[in-house]
Amino acid sequence: MKVIDHINQAKDTLVSFEILPPLKGKTINSIYNHLDPLMEFKPSFINVTYHRSEQIFKKKADGTFEKVEIRKRPGTVGICAAIMNHYKIDAVPHLICGGFTKRETEDALIDLNFLGIDNVLVLRGDATKNEASFEPEPDGNRYAIDLLKQTVDLNHGIYLEEDIREGFRTHFCIGIAGYPEKHFEAPNLKSDMDFLKAKVAAGAEYIVTQMFFDNSKYFAFVDHCRAEGITIPIIPGLKPITNKKQLNVIPRTFHVDIPTDLSNEIQRCKTDEDCEKVGTEWLIAQSRELKKAGVPVLHYYTLGKPKVIWKTVKELV
Repeated sequence: MKVIDHINQAKDTLVSFEILPPLKGKTINSIYNHLDPLMEFKPSFINVTYHRSEQIFKKKADGTFEKVEIRKRPGTVGICAAIMNHYKIDAVPHLICGGFTKRETEDALIDLNFLGIDNVLVLRGDATKNEASFEPEPDGNRYAIDLLKQTVDLNHGIYLEEDIREGFRTHFCIGIAGYPEKHFEAPNLKSDMDFLKAKVAAGAEYIVTQMFFDNSKYFAFVDHCRAEGITIPIIPGLKPITNKKQLNVIPRTFHVDIPTDLSNEIQRCKTDEDCEKVGTEWLIAQSRELKKAGVPVLHYYTLGKPKVIWKTVKELV
């Protein structure tokens, strides 16, 4: 079932979760152990993030260095298929531009279609650690809108190989990312909104936001979108703060602000356990306000903290 259909048929705010693929060497059971407690809340869908491979320089016996590509986490196709088979719940794989040619992207979309996965979240993805800025693969998609348009083309039966006539039409429901506090590479809010509008016009059906810790920024973002004529659902993305280190890591990594009241409370904590309690209470308060406002879905970035998310959602049901 498509994400947009879940939203359109819902009578109340839905719940969804986002997970990381396990580190290489671990089994699918690590995902099941992570998700099992959260199944109590009957999530409408599970997002699975994609982590591109990394390039490192490995010293050889002769003293020279060899560039080696390492993937620390598996891809999303198999994981999404396993989740759907195990839980009978829709899975949403993240598709990124980085690390893929357009042909590899097309092959991945065909595989997803064959497996009955009809939802994707399209993203440009981050630059690799050794890149100053994002660089696509040769003959790869440079921007998220390019990846979106390729997916829309398949929905229309248009393949990269021009000799494929009247190809099978896929039926992907396509989600995109939105940034209540502006994407860090956008020069200003207007240009960021223009990019978002272009993706909606190209065929995006819903938006999932970057995490935020101040609900007023989400509400302002929604108002701005509506004023610009963007009418598709806007799903808030939520994440707990569970230790002091995150006060520096989250703003630096995700380019979002942490409210003064929250950071002050976390700073006063003596232990990580205390920090987790404060972060959970803040997340519960955020969730209650958002649900009361009638948001379509509460989307939780679980990221290794299923117990915190369980405690939060338990307070809402």
